[in-house]
Amino acid sequence: MSTGVIIVLIVIVAAVLVVAAVLALRARGPQHGGSLKRRFGPEYDRAVVRHDGDTKAAERELSERVRRHGSLHTRPLEPAERERFEARWTAAQERFVDSPREAVGEADRLLAELAGARGYPDGAQYEEQLAALSVHHAHHVDGYRRVHRVTHAQAQTHTAGAGSGGAGTAAASDTEELREALVAARALFEQLVRPGRHDDGRPGTGARVAPAPAAASGPASAPGSTPASTPASEPAARAPHGWSLGKRRPKES
Repeated sequence: MSTGVIIVLIVIVAAVLVVAAVLALRARGPQHGGSLKRRFGPEYDRAVVRHDGDTKAAERELSERVRRHGSLHTRPLEPAERERFEARWTAAQERFVDSPREAVGEADRLLAELAGARGYPDGAQYEEQLAALSVHHAHHVDGYRRVHRVTHAQAQTHTAGAGSGGAGTAAASDTEELREALVAARALFEQLVRPGRHDDGRPGTGARVAPAPAAASGPASAPGSTPASTPASEPAARAPHGWSLGKRRPKES
């Protein structure tokens, strides 16, 4: 074998090794602590707390999430699907006035169905669905976690206190917790219901969803009813993530 051929082979082998090294570094990119922290934001901090401050363990967990769900391709909603989901969310917001528990439970089910419709794992696999959502919507997924946790916690509390006569004493604090959970969950709903809106780490997207009933004056809407008129051209700024039901409380019996 001539010297020239040997040199060419050496050059080819070196080039292959360089390419392999670059690809390996890219593959390891999401597993780098700094990259994970930027990608997951509050989810990164939550994972560290869950692992008692062990950042390496938290990063292994988050890297595994990326490995399983990072290449997931979602599908857009059909216009009719989007309208149905938006109508159900609006109805849940209105229902909160008289039935906060049921409204938050509906929001929990609605997010599970919506995520499944977009191509995420089925809602019956809550933990897996939440993990996938955290990879692609890390800055908004906690709202879903909160409505799911509160829904189940409130259901257990309600069942336990049904025969004790003490359920009424916690009604105000329960309602506030439910309200805050529903407000937080709306951010993820907006992310999922509006294709083309990507999670860029900012606290809002500007996506428009039919606003909740006004809290200033006038009679409350009936549960599940639709306001008589909702301006179609209302700007996005009128329906922020800071939507609140704080001034509307359930009627006390």
